[in-house]
Amino acid sequence: MDSDGRVDLPALRRLVARLCAADVDSIGLLGSTGSYPYLPREERRRALEAAIDEAGGRVPILVGVGALRTDEAMRLAQDAEAAGAAAGLLAAVSYTPLTPDEVFEHVATVARASGLPLCLYDNPSTTHFRFEPDLVIRLSRLPGIVAVKSPGMEPQAVAAHLAALRDAVPAEFSLGYSGDWTVTEALLAGADAWYSVVAGLFPQVATDILRAARAGDADEARRLNARLEPLWALFRQHSSLRVMYACANRLELCHTAPPRPILPLGAEAQAQVAAVIRTLDLR
Repeated sequence: MDSDGRVDLPALRRLVARLCAADVDSIGLLGSTGSYPYLPREERRRALEAAIDEAGGRVPILVGVGALRTDEAMRLAQDAEAAGAAAGLLAAVSYTPLTPDEVFEHVATVARASGLPLCLYDNPSTTHFRFEPDLVIRLSRLPGIVAVKSPGMEPQAVAAHLAALRDAVPAEFSLGYSGDWTVTEALLAGADAWYSVVAGLFPQVATDILRAARAGDADEARRLNARLEPLWALFRQHSSLRVMYACANRLELCHTAPPRPILPLGAEAQAQVAAVIRTLDLR
């Protein structure tokens, strides 16, 4: 997007085409790395329509529909359903901390009003609300609630989290995780999906890890993950959002800056990003 928050559609189409060519399983549009909370409804609709047109049915698109108000999230989900999105990603976005019952009603209302399949987006570091297993289980039994995107966890924690959910949710309900530097162990523990930041620009390095894990080759999956530790370190130090903006600019995939008040990385951090791209041969 430009400094006024207008989506750069040609640049977005290039990114979508790049992902389609990499044969990814799905594309996550307007997630946290896509800076969705900073975009008004019309810009989110423009982005969605362009992405779906570019994908041309080759790859399903999951689109962020989170918003502060339930009625606004309903309208965004209705837009997504009308445009042909495969599913919506719904976070418990709020200024006032929400209760589990409030989140349950919020999700149920958006699902009922839109008819769009929804993935719960558990992002407590941003929303300050955590989808505890009992709430995920309750929601998984509602029509249209098809998946959960849980935050990254340490290996023992993710194994326990999966165990708490696996036998209590419907068999077709997908259990996925984010937190790129922790996801390899989640995949090896039996997670269904990786909601990846790095794959948005570098799909091959992510799909290599995913395929090794799916094949049961734990040594190879861990080797590939360990190779990316310099990038994971930058994510942890500067945030994956800022690093991915710097990577996209460095590779000239687009020319943009994070939405203010978020500032681009400084010169020293930009040099670190350039060095990691060069060392890891990311492209």
